[in-house]
Amino acid sequence: MDIGIGLPGHIRGGIDGTTVVEWARRAEARGFATLAVSDRVVYTTPEPLVALAAAAGATTRIRLATGVLLAPLRTNHTLFAKQVATLDRVAGPGRLRLGVAPGLREDDFHLSGVDFNTRGRDLDSQLRRMKEVWRTDSGIGPAPATPGGPELMFGGMSAATLRRIREFGGGWVIGDCTADEFTEFAVQARPAWTEAGHTGELPTSAAVMFALGPDAKTIVDDEIRPYYAFIGEEWLQYAIDGAYTAAEDIRKAVADFEAAGCHELVFTGNSADPEQVDLLADAVGL
Repeated sequence: MDIGIGLPGHIRGGIDGTTVVEWARRAEARGFATLAVSDRVVYTTPEPLVALAAAAGATTRIRLATGVLLAPLRTNHTLFAKQVATLDRVAGPGRLRLGVAPGLREDDFHLSGVDFNTRGRDLDSQLRRMKEVWRTDSGIGPAPATPGGPELMFGGMSAATLRRIREFGGGWVIGDCTADEFTEFAVQARPAWTEAGHTGELPTSAAVMFALGPDAKTIVDDEIRPYYAFIGEEWLQYAIDGAYTAAEDIRKAVADFEAAGCHELVFTGNSADPEQVDLLADAVGL
């Protein structure tokens, strides 16, 4: 199982370019497989494609992933396809992975002037248009560096997620879950992949929150509480309690997700301190 690290883009006040570049360089130097970034409009989270462009310019090998991008908010589907293709060329072949989902927060859509109720249909149209644009004969360039475009991953745990896996051949990505929750949906997603005629195993990626060091518990409470306030106190406390703040718990999470058949586990940071990259690398044995 690959181990990735997620930028702490959701921390209060956000992160600057120096932080993005330093985290990317350290993550690559310590051997992490992936550098991931999440997406929100109504928060300090950086725009994912811009953040990953900065990371791409500072690195040469590490995979770059959106986990996940709220794709329906990008309403010009042709321009969005061009932006993704451009980032794929900046990063180089095989480095970019585009995780997408319809989104859960109505305020992200309301303040963007985008219809929340049609977001699923919009995402499907967007995916089809991207595939068209990324063909070599579309006339819209640049062509992606990765033949056919970057790898796609679909977020969510719904029937629509299973349908997208079947139709578009992308993998499955899930955030802030336990190994048991991963398994619960993976047993549905894997047959959806194989029954549609896709070869090999369904690519899967899961993300969890972490902080390490003497103030780790305070850090995750301070950063996760405002970020997930919309889910209600019961689930909010569940999310806070589920964050990993000790090296031994992180190692157990790695073992549990690997046993569940997960291909990649991404630990998302909750502090901008680049030392967190090294602490995590030490904890997982990189």
